[in-house]
Amino acid sequence: MISNTCKYAIRAVIYLAANSDNNEKIGIKKISKDLDLPGPFLGKIMQTLAKNKLLHSIKGPHGGFSLAKDPHKISLYDIVDIIDGTDVFHECLIGVKICEGNPENREYCPFNKKSHKVRFELIKVFREQTIGDFADGINKSDIELNI
Repeated sequence: MISNTCKYAIRAVIYLAANSDNNEKIGIKKISKDLDLPGPFLGKIMQTLAKNKLLHSIKGPHGGFSLAKDPHKISLYDIVDIIDGTDVFHECLIGVKICEGNPENREYCPFNKKSHKVRFELIKVFREQTIGDFADGINKSDIELNI
């Protein structure tokens, strides 16, 4: 449903929330190593999040990334919106696209009729679930984050 790029973004933001004390900067090499993600690709993702004011970014040997907002005010939906856009919540999940271009045709799509409520609930979950919730759970469980 969401792209791997978006999953990487979510994982990296959770990592920052769970591992940075007082919004200290964490370098891209450490993040990519700990999450086992390709550094250059992750760097581009993080820059996109920084351009959208979700992260702070400092260049240089002592640079890195930190959260630009309270992690309890960053929802999963916020990250999906920046990386994938919200069409992912509205496009046909199976690709039939009966109602594409004409929403009135939704009544003819048996899948849309049955999935509409689930889709609404999924949007609600993505809007309500915060990065801070994940970080709190990780820190309380005392597990090493390599999600």
